[in-house]
Amino acid sequence: MQTEHYLTLFQKAVDGLDHTPFIQNGLEHKVGVWLDSVVLKIQKPSWRNSDATPFKNAIFFSVWVSDETLAQNKLYYNIHALKLRELKAYKLKSRDFAQNFRIQFKSLEDEWPNVSTKFGPLTLMEGWVTIDDDNLEGQIQNLAQKLLNIHFIIDDLLGAAKK
Repeated sequence: MQTEHYLTLFQKAVDGLDHTPFIQNGLEHKVGVWLDSVVLKIQKPSWRNSDATPFKNAIFFSVWVSDETLAQNKLYYNIHALKLRELKAYKLKSRDFAQNFRIQFKSLEDEWPNVSTKFGPLTLMEGWVTIDDDNLEGQIQNLAQKLLNIHFIIDDLLGAAKK
């Protein structure tokens, strides 16, 4: 994979976003390399422990490419919920959280291309789009902006589980 090339494309996509709604909703982002993939990650501080490294454990949204996804000509996205029991501000069970997320997400699934929720509790949802080489930046931006329509589900579930 041409890591530097994709890091540049992902960063250009983020730089081209209208950051106002992300800031207003407390959503932070980072472009980097994770597990041999170039990734855009988006997360709220309330989706992790206050003393935790952002985008490690807890809940985050990702858009990524890797050698494998590029061979398939696909740009993947998902929402991970890692080590929820370790979130100090909440009393959470991963399976219950995943099930409740999926129930609420069901009515919005049609907005997400090729999405599936048929995973264990660590992956709340995952999908992909066929890469358009002439518009990869736009595809990344489009997926990132879709999070603005569903982040409230995570917020509501965490709010209900607050200690």
